[in-house]
Amino acid sequence: MAEILVGSRAVGSVHPPLVIAEIGINHEGDPDKAHRMVADAADAGVECVKFQTHVVEDEMIPNDVVPGNADEPIYAMMRRCALPASVERELKAHAEERGMVFLSTPFSRAAADRLAELDVAAYKIGSGECNNYPLVGHIAALGKPVILSTGMNDIASIRPAVDLLRAAGVGYALLHCTSLYPTPPEQVRLGALAELRAEFPDAVLGLSDHTTSIYPCLGAVPLGARVLERHFTSDATWPGPDIPVSSTPAEFAELVTGSRLIFAALGGTKEILAAEQPTIDFAYASVVTTAPIAAGDELTAANLWVKRPGTGEIRAAEYPTLLGRRAATDLPVDRQLSWNDLADV
Repeated sequence: MAEILVGSRAVGSVHPPLVIAEIGINHEGDPDKAHRMVADAADAGVECVKFQTHVVEDEMIPNDVVPGNADEPIYAMMRRCALPASVERELKAHAEERGMVFLSTPFSRAAADRLAELDVAAYKIGSGECNNYPLVGHIAALGKPVILSTGMNDIASIRPAVDLLRAAGVGYALLHCTSLYPTPPEQVRLGALAELRAEFPDAVLGLSDHTTSIYPCLGAVPLGARVLERHFTSDATWPGPDIPVSSTPAEFAELVTGSRLIFAALGGTKEILAAEQPTIDFAYASVVTTAPIAAGDELTAANLWVKRPGTGEIRAAEYPTLLGRRAATDLPVDRQLSWNDLADV
């Protein structure tokens, strides 16, 4: 069974899902907002917070491309939102003081190397870099587990990235993702998790979700998702391109609780549990007399029926086999029948 270690947290099919609060750039470059979100995520019971590490000059050339979920060029946005290494170090310390794992997504070699200096527990690679094989190879060579989002990629373009991770000998998780902001529910396609499992059986599976609710993440748990990632914000009224697809601390608290509950409910077989016996005792029906019966009288539908509780010797399922047989002794009304009460035992 696939499993990775993110710090001391084991992540895999036999462990409760790891919920990641992606703070990303929702701080808009403001360290105070970033620290508030770390604190709020911890208060919500989140185990892991994730940021984005942008070293803009190593990441992109100046450009005027405007993302579909924004109203300014990506270059200007990243220049405004990029946090310096010193702030990232402080955020990592803050997260760890609150008992959480600090992760960040590097978008360049320089960003990955900066995170290596921070000694992060693992690397998160975004969907846009899934087929950036030079960068994937560089990150894999750093020797830490990798969580790879796969939005905008199919199996054919995911496979070379996985080959690089396998060659480096690092554990990895694949997050199914739809890179639409927001993602309509009908385009989430949770069925892709089964396809990823079939193609990459050594991968931990997960979902990076961009809908406007926590429900797809919860629905992914029975399908094998053990990493659940959503954008996080302390305040849904804050500005920012990812705020419309972000969940609040209260919603994340529900996601953590719900995903653990669903995980606990998985598995098992259809059998009667010993722990159900107290309920069986009152809920089952036993065969009882509904009228006085004299010794030698025939048992009929007029003097015999089934009633609760289920503490009698003869359960309701045996009722048809008793009709036409005779009583061995006098039986009062409402007597739970036993086998010794039958003359022909």
